[in-house]
Amino acid sequence: MSQAIIELNCPGCGARVSTSQKTCDWCHNPIIVSTFNTISAKSPLEINKMAGAYRKALAENPDNKDLNTSIAMCYLKLKMYDNAIAAFAKAVEDNFDNSETFFYGAIAMMKGKKPFLLMRPEIDKIEEYINAALMIEPRGIYYYLLAYIKYDYYSRKFFKTSPTYQEALSFANQAGYSEYDVQQLFALLGTEKPTQLN
Repeated sequence: MSQAIIELNCPGCGARVSTSQKTCDWCHNPIIVSTFNTISAKSPLEINKMAGAYRKALAENPDNKDLNTSIAMCYLKLKMYDNAIAAFAKAVEDNFDNSETFFYGAIAMMKGKKPFLLMRPEIDKIEEYINAALMIEPRGIYYYLLAYIKYDYYSRKFFKTSPTYQEALSFANQAGYSEYDVQQLFALLGTEKPTQLN
């Protein structure tokens, strides 16, 4: 299913742009946020401005997966978890080829809490999103997040699970990930990395 090209105001400078453009011709900011790294260095003020532009465009195009993904990433950066979860859920409805949407949706569902503090239905939904991301693209950092959940929720509560956190960590090592990715992950989660995941 092809996505319609939408005209909107640039999330950075307000110039007229379209979703077919990668960056704005005037301010060179990205038009659509497809990965979190695109906005990781931006200030909360810039993110808020971007979210406002996406909200305005979504009022006329509520089912646009690119706009929903973009605003979801903004909400996640602003730690507005409930809004991020709703936007990620809308973005994945018709978009089964973007693994990052599922990955960051899982992070949003944790709401800045350790997995140990979450209820089992929440953990099940988070794992569902991570497994969807892994089916699309088996990245090491996705397995690493799974290992963290398997450790902090299952292992710390002495629940049986498959794969175990050690097995998920082994999958992460086989797939490969960078230490920078891990630092970014735990900064986004708002928690410290357990020593068991070294």
